[in-house]
Amino acid sequence: MDLSFDPQDEAFRAEARAFLKAKLPASTAEKVKKGYELTRPEIMHWHRTLHAQGWVAPNWPKEHGGPGWTVTQKYIYDEEASLAGAPRLIAFGITMCGPVLMRFGTDAQKQEFLPKILSGDIIFCQGYSEPGSGSDLASLKTRCEVHDDHFLINGQKTWTTSAHMADWIFCLVRTNNEGKRQEGISFLLIDMKTPGVTVRPLITIEGSHEVNEVFFDNVKVPRENLVGEIDKGWTVAKYLLGHERMGGGALGGQKRLLAELKKVSSEETVDGAPLSESPAFARKVAEVEIELQTLEMLMLRQLAAVSADREMGFEASMIKIRRSEIQQRLSELKMEAIGYYGVPFELKALKEGWNEEPVGPDYANALAAHYFNDRKHSIFAGSNEIQHNIISKGMLGL
Repeated sequence: MDLSFDPQDEAFRAEARAFLKAKLPASTAEKVKKGYELTRPEIMHWHRTLHAQGWVAPNWPKEHGGPGWTVTQKYIYDEEASLAGAPRLIAFGITMCGPVLMRFGTDAQKQEFLPKILSGDIIFCQGYSEPGSGSDLASLKTRCEVHDDHFLINGQKTWTTSAHMADWIFCLVRTNNEGKRQEGISFLLIDMKTPGVTVRPLITIEGSHEVNEVFFDNVKVPRENLVGEIDKGWTVAKYLLGHERMGGGALGGQKRLLAELKKVSSEETVDGAPLSESPAFARKVAEVEIELQTLEMLMLRQLAAVSADREMGFEASMIKIRRSEIQQRLSELKMEAIGYYGVPFELKALKEGWNEEPVGPDYANALAAHYFNDRKHSIFAGSNEIQHNIISKGMLGL
């Protein structure tokens, strides 16, 4: 696989940079770079800007509204967008539910949902994990009674990211208790405005509201909202998890964190000299940069396979493990670089308009909060321990 950039690629890079410079609001980019919280209107403004450009879903095929980019163009855009401070979209519809509907959905479902996911008229969240059913997802217990023209849902989902912002949720529910645990699971689309759906916030360790509990109390769902076959939702779930563990094929965020780490280490001093000149610390930065480069090569190779419509196997688990470890390592090194400035943090400092005296440099305000938040990366989308099991089975047949 040729990973070099030809003149057409460089021309596309210039086009992406020009677009970002012209269309990305400076106030939004500044909040992203400082780690401040974004509101739904700010995120949706950028979503609709990308939609107007035809760039909102880089991984979608052109016939469904994607830009028709090559793997290299996707990589270039993600890198440029992340370096510019473009916000991440609420991507459950774009990177997960959309590809699932393209593969398993009916024509009516594709016509109903795909255009609205693209435009941002519908925002999805993911209803997978439950109390006691996280990495062991096949043990889920949310009950689904099957009736002639509808399903009746009772149960609970947890750690549901962006449920407080979402219009719809795609859910795994249990429609049958017989046979293997993976059997008897179905994949449903549920309108969050349906009577009986309740969302309650879960405040994470650093004090932010990102995830939620979602409760279903006799929630009535039309039969046409079933994706794939009844009792065969595990096949759909595995396909979706492959896309989630790939993270949309993006490493631009980690590259921006690496650039920030290098900037911080050049400004912080030890015994009157920049920390970046310390051989011990410079070695740590070099090690994580090499790990990021090798992960990028693996991801580009895997994205090429996806472009050829090949199924993602255990390689997606490899990518998930390495991405999460690198993300955590970058935040650990930034905390190490700023020393005692990283110990205290004020949650209000993450919100626009906070004007109190900072504890240390501007880049230190949000760092502790993000360090704690990054602990989740080795847990969500299937814990890293589970991913190691998948890899050992796929590579060694264990």
